[in-house]
Order: sequence, then C-alpha cells, then structure tokens
Amino acid sequence: MEPGSLVMMPLEKRQRRPSQWGIRLRQLWTHSFFWLPALVIFTIFVIYPIVGSLYYSLTDWDGLAPNLQMVGLANFRQLISDRSVFTDLRNTLLFATGVMILQNGVALLLALILDGPLRRLTFLRVFFLIPAMLSPLAIGYIWSYIYSPQFGFLNALLGHLGLATWQQDWLGNPRLVLWSLVFTNSWEFMGFSMVVFLAGLQAVPAELYEAARVDGSSVWQRFRYITFPLIAPAVTVNVVLTLIGSMKIFDLIFVMTNGGPGDASESLALRIYKEAFTLNHFGYATAVGIVMALLILTLSIINLHFLRAREEEL
Repeated sequence: MEPGSLVMMPLEKRQRRPSQWGIRLRQLWTHSFFWLPALVIFTIFVIYPIVGSLYYSLTDWDGLAPNLQMVGLANFRQLISDRSVFTDLRNTLLFATGVMILQNGVALLLALILDGPLRRLTFLRVFFLIPAMLSPLAIGYIWSYIYSPQFGFLNALLGHLGLATWQQDWLGNPRLVLWSLVFTNSWEFMGFSMVVFLAGLQAVPAELYEAARVDGSSVWQRFRYITFPLIAPAVTVNVVLTLIGSMKIFDLIFVMTNGGPGDASESLALRIYKEAFTLNHFGYATAVGIVMALLILTLSIINLHFLRAREEEL
C-alpha cells in the first residue's frame, strides 16, 4: 500500500458524509409524511371555508345566481343599522348567560352529590348523561309538548299540585319563552358538565378533606377553601364550552319556537338561517355569521383569560 493512500482515505470518507443541509432536508421530507395530510385536511375543511365566507360576505349573492357582484362592506354596514340583528344579539347573550349559570350550577350540585352521598350509585352518572346523547330535535319536540298550555305535562302537574295560578303559556309568552329554552338546553347538557366536574372532584386528594374535618371545618368551608379552588380547571372547561355551545344555539330554538313569539327567542344562528334560506340573502347571512364567529372568539378568549388568571391565583 502506498503511503499517500493512508492520508487520502479519511478525506474520501469525509467527502461521502452527507452535509447538515442534506440531513435537515431528509428529516423535513420524512416529517412531511405526518403533518402534510393533516395540513391538507385542515386547509380543505377550515381554511378554504373561512376564505370563501370572507369572499361571499363582500357580495350580494342570493345562493342561486352564478354571477356575483361585489358590494364591498355594504353587508356589514347594513348589519350595523339592522335593529333586528341587535335584538337577536341580545337574545343570544341572555340565553348564553342563563345557560352558563343554570347548567353549570346544577351540574356542580349533581357532581357533589354523586361524589359524596351517592358515590356507590355509579349508574346515575350514565343516567344524567343520557339527554346529552339524544338528538336536540327530539328533545325540542318532547319539551314542546311538555310546555304546551293545553295538554302539557308541566301545566297539568301544576294543576294537580294546586298551583293553577302558576300555569303559563311557556313558549307563547315573550317574557318567559327565552328562559323556558334556557331550562331545556341546560337540562339537555347538564350531564356532560357534571361528568367534567366529577373528573375534577375525583382529582382532589382525600387527605385534605380528612385534615379539614380534624380541624373542625364545616361542609361549606371545605367546599369554599378546598373543593372549589381545586376544581378551577374543570370550571374553566365547562364555562368556555357552555359559552361556545349556547352562543351557537339553533336547532332547539328552531324546533320549539322558530324564534317566536315575534322575535322574542330568535338567536343569531337562527337569523343566519332565515336570511340565507328564507330570504336568499346569502351574502348578508355570511356577514352576520362572520360577526357572530368573531364575537364568540372574543368572548371565549376573555373568559379563558380571566378564568386562567383565577386558577393561578388559587
């Protein structure tokens, strides 16, 4: 072997080694097999509809004509001056507030009972979750009969209990219809919120309760200073999910009242449906939908910010 070949062999091996750029390119190509399908699906089902909605909101499209005419921000200017939209917004906010308070309050009470005195009756957890698994349309029709002023179960029950003066036209009274819908929606989904609270309650260490009992604390003190602070993440999840779901409410109102009487129970989602499929104002309906989506996003971020700050303080 020639002496020079011993010197050249390490150089040849070094030249055959791939560069750092080549290694990174190969890694990127390998990783693309994992994130590229997700990106394609996300683009088709999320990005494209969002961009399409922004485009249609700037047109006067009626949903049928192949030719579109750009109208700029005219749909948004009309929205600002449309009093009926602000009425729908008020109804939606009142509905969302009522559902957040009633649904989460009852769900927390049920979770405390099922985690305490009725801990062994595990079948009740599934029982309370059944309404959330049913179709909202079916629930809407069932509760429409329950609220019926002529032959509804609720008025009949009040009559048998000697409370005939409490009988009402629950879905025909403009002052009661929205709160009747709030109760129905809360009844449907309180089981779901209860399960989230139960998960939070079962994560609380039992030693804390035992130490508190030894110190002579009351039930209320244990709830206030141990239970409620430690289930703060569950409260955050339930409040945000309840807000998003109730702000988008459509099917229950559509089946039970169709926004009536008058516009006493009409929501923003129902307004979008009527503008698009009844009046053929697809461009305007899309503009209302964009504003509603931005409103839900803003309120969710604000809620999440304050609830997360509360978690850190606790």
